[in-house]
Amino acid sequence: MTTNKVSHTPAVSPLSIRERVGSIRTTEIISVLKGEITGLHIKNAFSNEVAEEITQNFSRSPGLKERKDGVPGQYVGASHYRKDAISYFSDSEDARPFIDMLFGDLVDPVRGIFCALKRDLQHQGIELRLAQSEHGQANICRAISWCGSGPYALAPHDDVAQVLCAGSDFELSAVAKNTVGALNFYPSMTKEGGDLRVWSHKPTPADREAQGVETTGYPYSTTYLEAVPYQDLRLRGGDIALIDGGFIHGVTSKSNGEKPRLVLNSFFGFARPDLVLWWT
Repeated sequence: MTTNKVSHTPAVSPLSIRERVGSIRTTEIISVLKGEITGLHIKNAFSNEVAEEITQNFSRSPGLKERKDGVPGQYVGASHYRKDAISYFSDSEDARPFIDMLFGDLVDPVRGIFCALKRDLQHQGIELRLAQSEHGQANICRAISWCGSGPYALAPHDDVAQVLCAGSDFELSAVAKNTVGALNFYPSMTKEGGDLRVWSHKPTPADREAQGVETTGYPYSTTYLEAVPYQDLRLRGGDIALIDGGFIHGVTSKSNGEKPRLVLNSFFGFARPDLVLWWT
């Protein structure tokens, strides 16, 4: 009997996303990691000057590459997606100088959040550190400009499947049992489109199997999501978004304006009650 991938009805899980202007608070970040809220959208979270310089550094980076893993985009940095630990950590080590070059002499907003969260978690007896192995250590972030065609610049996906199936040689696979936080800083945004769309659906292993995305979480069909409510986060340069990456999310198509849509992305979550891992 042939399985119809779109016949599986997705369960609706309510979204709880806070949106406001100002600085991101570590208490809110921890609330996402503990599953108390779905996400945050912080507007004007870092300065236009920092955002513009990071964007310029990205466009002229000698480490700028085209993705070749089926997810269209340009990037600086390393991704664990569809890689074993040896390849990922080797790529991370190679990319580290180029990640540093993105920030130059700037106050690095990503490292600022990392250090603040590390300090506050430490007060609770919880360690925060970069994921690592005998082959190297993860970077603080990666920079990506998604360039998919059609209705989505980045097709609907979840971030849990790729972590769950990362393999026994990855310490980060333990995070998939908890909330996988996806943290995005936006140095540059197009005038229209490029919104972060989050659907009210947190897929189970059975849902992924029905969609044929068991190991990648990418991509979910638009037909599958047709009846599922969603929320669009209308992002601008200098914004920060943090979501529970277990919920299906994607990037709507962007206009062909002069400004690129650039995101600095990191993942993190509890590997143990006393340990939070951070990676790209």
